[in-house]
Amino acid sequence: MHALFSKTPVVEDRVAPAPAGARGRDDFDFLHGIWRVRHRRLRTRLAGDKRWEEFGGACECRPLIGGIGNVDDNVIELPAGTYRAATFRLFDPEAGEWSIRWADGRAPRLDPPLHGRFEDGVGTFHGDDVLDGRPIRVRFIWSCIAAAAAQWEQAFSPDAGRSWETNWVMNFSRLG
Repeated sequence: MHALFSKTPVVEDRVAPAPAGARGRDDFDFLHGIWRVRHRRLRTRLAGDKRWEEFGGACECRPLIGGIGNVDDNVIELPAGTYRAATFRLFDPEAGEWSIRWADGRAPRLDPPLHGRFEDGVGTFHGDDVLDGRPIRVRFIWSCIAAAAAQWEQAFSPDAGRSWETNWVMNFSRLG
């Protein structure tokens, strides 16, 4: 495990209960804490590649804004070198959905958002992006959620969601 995470204490959130229309506000609470992450990703995306690479990492997730948001700090141990990244999530109580944005430390910018919600314990989120100059749909799925484990997967679609290629899977194991 990397000793890269801050030892700064988290300010405890004390907020009023979520309004009646805010079902889903607590859906990402399972992710708060420190995790070891096992990554598996396709080497090349949307190119018919069947070669997967596996590597380790770590993630620390903290609540923000009284619990309607969170941020995670990631250490990703690619075979070509370790880098840092972050995910920012914000819950919209009126829409009853989350927005998710990714920031990669190698090219610091916020990726376009994905939006979605959890149904029956599975979170599904969709958004639009560009890969190698062509528009794609992006899908994140959170599943297999338990007290000490969770799974995230990413898939891309070159045809507006008619077909999907899963290209990255992360298996989370809680530490502590």
